[in-house]
Amino acid sequence: MPSEFPGVPPRTARLVLCTPDGRVRGILPPVAAATPWWQEVELVVRAVRDRFGIDATILRLLETELGRPHGGEVTYLAETADPAPVEPWGGTLDEQPLRLPYARPGGPAADLAWARQVLEGQGLRPSGAPEQIRSWNLSSLWRIPVEGQVAWLKVVPPFFAHEGRLLERLAGGPVPRLLGQAEGRVLLAEIPGEDLYEAGPARLLDMAALLAGLQRPWHGRAEDLLALGLPDWRAPALEAAVAAVVERTADQLAAADRAVLSGFLSGLPRRFADIAACGLDDTLVHGDFHPGNCRGEGSAITLLDWGDSGVGHPLLDQPAFLSRIPDEAVGPVRAHWHECWREAVPGADPDRAAALLAPVAAARQAVIYQGFLDRIEPAERVYHRTDPADWLGRTAAILREEGERPSV
Repeated sequence: MPSEFPGVPPRTARLVLCTPDGRVRGILPPVAAATPWWQEVELVVRAVRDRFGIDATILRLLETELGRPHGGEVTYLAETADPAPVEPWGGTLDEQPLRLPYARPGGPAADLAWARQVLEGQGLRPSGAPEQIRSWNLSSLWRIPVEGQVAWLKVVPPFFAHEGRLLERLAGGPVPRLLGQAEGRVLLAEIPGEDLYEAGPARLLDMAALLAGLQRPWHGRAEDLLALGLPDWRAPALEAAVAAVVERTADQLAAADRAVLSGFLSGLPRRFADIAACGLDDTLVHGDFHPGNCRGEGSAITLLDWGDSGVGHPLLDQPAFLSRIPDEAVGPVRAHWHECWREAVPGADPDRAAALLAPVAAARQAVIYQGFLDRIEPAERVYHRTDPADWLGRTAAILREEGERPSV
């Protein structure tokens, strides 16, 4: 069937089923998934329920037809206690030291039991069955109906586990309301409104100002953030990490890009010194700031998804945001963003800092994705396999453009 998503082939899903104690039962015939995104499992679970009458919980990715996301035939491991019309499956399940608890049989049930305990401690009772929304190497997400409202259970790998601690510290600000948190688990209250992917010009300005407002109280307080477990993206740490990912990815890069990046690495100490001279200290960095990670109702905006957060220059968040908004909005949003920081730090030069940071921000993305690859099990690496090289290629392109402009 033709895909409703231009440029992305449709997804067909097959589920290898196991019992809650891990015994393999077989594989289900394929079902069509309404969306191509591999990690979005809600519609796969629904399709399996509608066709076969069974309730299954998807644990992890086993195999994909395509070498990079998304679409094509995808095989998942799922658990169920229900009788199912399975066919024999000739594969085997291995053990992996990096496997996450929620990717194992019984793992999601343990997460949901924790969530029920948190809710009961606050006098709240689930009013319906939990619904699995997403499962992949970066998160497990469940929607839990609770007496006229909804709670969201999010479970993440250890490298994102600082999100709950950070949300505790940001409580009362424009962030999700935390119902409970433990290492790697957060239970969040429903946020009214809608995700703001298609936000208009005024809302985009508000988003930039809102992030700057959240960052200002942490300006110059890097050690407090590091104590919460946030990763370090300050100059010394980032310089070393960028050099390491360039070295590890060199054989995947074009020779011309390697040459450009070599010059970039040798100039990083001077570049970071020039950035520091612009007057903005390290602070809280969201790490994945874009309109889709903002949710709003009326004039209120909530900034979502703080698992990618870290410690570094406040304008590290800017390039990703500007790349996901309409071209005609980029100039006004950037100008407003910089004005927020000029007001917060008189004498600062955010214009120059942003220009110097552009290739650094792209290279940081390569570092982040290499970190994912290093800390997730092999079958899930297909999600991110090409990302470090892709982002270093973008870094080289930015550096070429920078070389064609007057000196920053």
